[in-house]
Amino acid sequence: MAEVKILIEGYAKSTGEVSYKASSTTSLIKDSGKIILVDPRANKQVLVNTLKKEGLKLEDIDIVFLTHHHIDHILNIRLFTNHDIYDGDTIYKDDEEIEFSGKIPGTNIKIIPTPGHAHEHVSLLVETDKGKICIAGDLWWWENSQEQKTDKESLLEHEDPYVKNKEKLKESRKKILKMADWIIPGHGKMFKVEK
Repeated sequence: MAEVKILIEGYAKSTGEVSYKASSTTSLIKDSGKIILVDPRANKQVLVNTLKKEGLKLEDIDIVFLTHHHIDHILNIRLFTNHDIYDGDTIYKDDEEIEFSGKIPGTNIKIIPTPGHAHEHVSLLVETDKGKICIAGDLWWWENSQEQKTDKESLLEHEDPYVKNKEKLKESRKKILKMADWIIPGHGKMFKVEK
């Protein structure tokens, strides 16, 4: 069975009239002998320090995976200069793009298309001893000042000010709520899905 750990919980908060601070949740998956870092976030020093506390160096990461291409989730790919970068259907090796589908190659981790917040958005579904954990990127996310309501109705109706397609977002949310036992949002606390 795979293991999933939240390395750093994401945040999103206003810091004044025209400024904002956001950095995504970063998760670590161990599956099929590989270490996968999901959404390496924007805050460089926090990521480096947290990996060090875990006994990991940048070189220990086998796969850097992006749920979508928003800068608060991906800015730290700049640290992984010798790594291939994966998203929902492509491996980027320098200037070469290699397509794949269904699972992260060489693992049992399912890739679920979840468009709405962003057109290219995907979520990861990981089978663990705890149940099926979905690393959902910004399928759901909360500002620090918001109450994180996780009943089904609140989760389906939760507003996303950056949504690209509201209908697709709601469809994606319904799909993941049926599949997952636990959800790790892009910004906020992991929560159990009410069945």
